[in-house]
Amino acid sequence: MSIKSAAGNPLSVLKRHLHAACAATALLLAAGSLAEAADLNALIWCDHSDPALLQPFEEANNVKVNVKEFEGTGAGLAIVEQSQPGDWDVMVIDSIDVPRGVEKGLFEPLPEDKLPFADLFPQVKMDGSTVVGGKRYGITEKFGYNTIGFNKTKVDPADMQSLASLTSDKYKGKVAIYDYYLPVIGMAALAIGKKTADLTEADLPALKEELLKMKANAKLVGEVTASQTALATGEVDILVGGGEWVTAGLAKENPALDFSIPKEGAVLWSQSLAMFKDSKNKDMALKFIQYILSPEGQARLATSSCYWGMPSNTKAALTDDQKKILRFDEQPGFLARAQSYPAPNAELDKKMQDMWTEMLQAK
Repeated sequence: MSIKSAAGNPLSVLKRHLHAACAATALLLAAGSLAEAADLNALIWCDHSDPALLQPFEEANNVKVNVKEFEGTGAGLAIVEQSQPGDWDVMVIDSIDVPRGVEKGLFEPLPEDKLPFADLFPQVKMDGSTVVGGKRYGITEKFGYNTIGFNKTKVDPADMQSLASLTSDKYKGKVAIYDYYLPVIGMAALAIGKKTADLTEADLPALKEELLKMKANAKLVGEVTASQTALATGEVDILVGGGEWVTAGLAKENPALDFSIPKEGAVLWSQSLAMFKDSKNKDMALKFIQYILSPEGQARLATSSCYWGMPSNTKAALTDDQKKILRFDEQPGFLARAQSYPAPNAELDKKMQDMWTEMLQAK
């Protein structure tokens, strides 16, 4: 055989090695892509990071759920903007903010025939927010109320049936206020007979007056942990903006803690799941949403170690004790009195934030 035959030609040998190397690299890249695709990447609130919620899904589907926690829609959308298309598969988002994600072209329409919409509490389907342009982009998974949380051994529970108690001299110095402007402004609106959905700039003076009355009665204004701790330890007896999300998780340690939906109403919060349009794992993303909305997933989400809340599915597999703590059987009446979060435009939102800051700084 000639030294310059095809088999021995140095150029041919080099080409064969290059082809083999390229093929091996391609296989490695494909394997890496498959490994990445096998994972599910979720932008979530803290209640979804509970292993008791995630592990059953991971084991049943042989998948790893990678989660990143955030607080507030703005923070979540900022993470998405800093990421590459396809980095994320699903997102937890305030139901009222689903249109913000749709406007940015982030979300995939959800297949209604593959999700248990018929089993949801009708009042929390939130079609006005989760349906955009005739297509559904979000499904409510959990909800609750910003209302009055209280220690029923320290206050008269009958007083807690009216928002007027929050500004009563009877409870001066025994009140904490949750430091988040929208729900508490919503409560102030209800207290003065305004609908949360109809608030305008013209309402701001009356709202500020009501907020200042609340502040004058308060011992402290604090974020979630500080305000919850103040109620749990007895530093205060009433939490403005509290609700089942504060009291239910503490019920075993302190069964005296409870919440009311006063006659004037309460502010309804709800969170939804959405699927990213650029997800590389849409089948698994849908399975995850289906799991969270299943009776078993709903029970685990409702009683998450981070915070409890009402499951949106009426068939959630809660125990009788869990239903009692969440006041499950009273929900139809509660929902009938609840109103949605205020949803101001950017200009009014800025003025509401400024008003809130003025309230915080008031002596």
